[in-house]
Amino acid sequence: MAFLWCFLFQVGYSTCHWCHVMEVESFEDEEVARLLNDSFVSMKVDREERPDVDKVYMTFVQALYGGGGWPLSVFLSPDLKPLMGGTYFPPEDKYGRPGFKTILRKVKDAWFSNRDMLVKSGAFAIEQLSEALSASASSKTLPDELPQNALRLCAEQLSQSYDSQYGGFGSAPKFPRPVEIQMMLYHSKKLDDAGNYSESKKVLQMVLLTLQCMARGGIHDHIGGGFHRYSVDERWHVPHFEKMLYDQGQLVNVYLDAFSITNDVFYSSLSRDILDYLRRDMIGPEGEIFSAEDADSAEHEGAKKKKEGAFYTWTSQEIDDSLGEHSTLFKDCYYVKPLGNCDLSRMSDPHDEFKGENVLIELTDTTALARKYGLPLEKYLDILGECRQKLFDVRSIRPRPHLDDKVIVSWNGLAISSLARASKILMGEAEGTKYNFPVVGCDPKEYMNAAEKAASFIRRHLYNEQTRRLEHSFRNGPSKAPGFLDDYAFLISGLLDLYEVGGGIHWLVWATELQDKQDELFLDREGGGYFNTPGEDPSVLLRVKEDHDGAEPSGNSVSAINLIRLASMMTGSKSEYYRQNAEHLLAVFESRLKDMAMAVPLMCCAAAMISVPSHKQIVLVGHKSSLEFDNMLAAARASYDPIRTVIHIDPTDDEEMEIWEGNNSNIALMARNNFAADKVVALVCQNFTCSPPVTDPRSLKALLLKKHSSAV
Repeated sequence: MAFLWCFLFQVGYSTCHWCHVMEVESFEDEEVARLLNDSFVSMKVDREERPDVDKVYMTFVQALYGGGGWPLSVFLSPDLKPLMGGTYFPPEDKYGRPGFKTILRKVKDAWFSNRDMLVKSGAFAIEQLSEALSASASSKTLPDELPQNALRLCAEQLSQSYDSQYGGFGSAPKFPRPVEIQMMLYHSKKLDDAGNYSESKKVLQMVLLTLQCMARGGIHDHIGGGFHRYSVDERWHVPHFEKMLYDQGQLVNVYLDAFSITNDVFYSSLSRDILDYLRRDMIGPEGEIFSAEDADSAEHEGAKKKKEGAFYTWTSQEIDDSLGEHSTLFKDCYYVKPLGNCDLSRMSDPHDEFKGENVLIELTDTTALARKYGLPLEKYLDILGECRQKLFDVRSIRPRPHLDDKVIVSWNGLAISSLARASKILMGEAEGTKYNFPVVGCDPKEYMNAAEKAASFIRRHLYNEQTRRLEHSFRNGPSKAPGFLDDYAFLISGLLDLYEVGGGIHWLVWATELQDKQDELFLDREGGGYFNTPGEDPSVLLRVKEDHDGAEPSGNSVSAINLIRLASMMTGSKSEYYRQNAEHLLAVFESRLKDMAMAVPLMCCAAAMISVPSHKQIVLVGHKSSLEFDNMLAAARASYDPIRTVIHIDPTDDEEMEIWEGNNSNIALMARNNFAADKVVALVCQNFTCSPPVTDPRSLKALLLKKHSSAV
């Protein structure tokens, strides 16, 4: 009976469509159950709760077979070494893939006939991967020319894959990968600063077209707000319908950046659209932000089976019944057809799953459609908003997709960042800006409140004040999984944003405490860079230094930027410590930055940021509980500049002054020398010089748009 010690290990997550497909097709099949129960010990793992475990076996499958994904099925030896694996398997042989039953029988036969070889090859694979994924740096600094070359190379590589017709980088299926957009925006800014205006504009246009096409496509939920995971076709039309928190948080930030650059309310409205969806559907009673919504749902109450997209798609008749006199206008706008509209690409619906159904997509310019119906544009948009509200109400009585109400620290960190930044950047919208449903159009301060509530939830429930350690996730209590690198890095980033837009000094203090603990748990002090786990669990076979900026940025890329930001806020040995750690980290990934820059776009940004000798600091001095202070903070964030640091200080606050005396005495001195009881004073500092103080938002905006040269 020794065979019973061969394990089947399956990794998935609750909102994964293909995980559900395999669950129904295979794990509810009696023959599969018999094969499993007779010959294997089966285990199931939630990849979102244990990303460290998932990383081990996903890396193995990707290295062995050249690709990966979920559901992930891996066969293990008794000491947890992988033997073989793969992603989705149909129950029977089809689609040119071996069926799951075939796989189970073959693994059983191989275990009996060739067990020693299987076990040795699995152990060897893990040894090789462990060595490859924990690289060290021979030097603690990058070559001088590499940072700018990496940024340029990454932009060139992405530009070669740019879809000039439908936006995005690469072909179908199309994923919104915000790290690529962040890198291209930063590259455009650097080109502009260098006077290369035509190239800068060209890069910016790639980003803006991509953001527009995504917003108008079916990947965007036009009725309820937010974005689905990805589209199966090149036109951003038919998505896999799950909604993930990590997408929402990152997409808000890139739409906010686009608004800061263009001042076009189209982009600010998209930021609000996503955030209002989160506030409406994804935030719990204590401010915690949930993880995801499923792709699948029942077509009607009592239905035994679920269908992908059932909650989101529409028949033409449903829209007629719901909208009455405005039905034709709405259907014209969103390409709704009686036979269904998933016909724009041969990839949209190859198996006729959405026959007769419509996934809303905007194909025609709204100004042209308003003219067609003889309506002023504002009136036309009002009607569309009213229609979306009616359809939202109709949709609300449908069976909802499953809500994954886990609270994951790293993803909450991404959302905290976007909520906090929105609270000030959206103050730049023109007075009287009008919104239509699903945008609510709230006071931007409400986004700040949501950010602080989410951060407070994590501090209360997922942070140990004595050990200063994070837990990874929460559902009816903290999980048993410890905080991983991404949890620390993403939360620190969110807390830095929370502080910089006007949050209390305690958020900055917590960020520095978390950075200290991150260094203690994850930093390779000899080799440089951060491991993804603390290395305390012997059953987790790989301790990886992750660098790939994919659907989520890597913990090392975010950490590099966090360290650069902290270094720009502090002085002396503390600033030098942060900067040296950032340089050493980037040196670990020198070959990736040289040869595969497109795989690490956010790390390319970090490398370019650290090559700037002195970052711009905006120091605001004054009482913080005033409209003037908020307006000055909004002015400080009004224009796009990723390497700008905002520090605010009230000299009458003894605690705040003490913190700055200990970390950057220059700031404390500046505060004492520039305090005015009835004004908020702003200074812009760079290269050890500061501008003359200004006391109104307009002057601060003008100052930030100039090349900094004057000194006092």
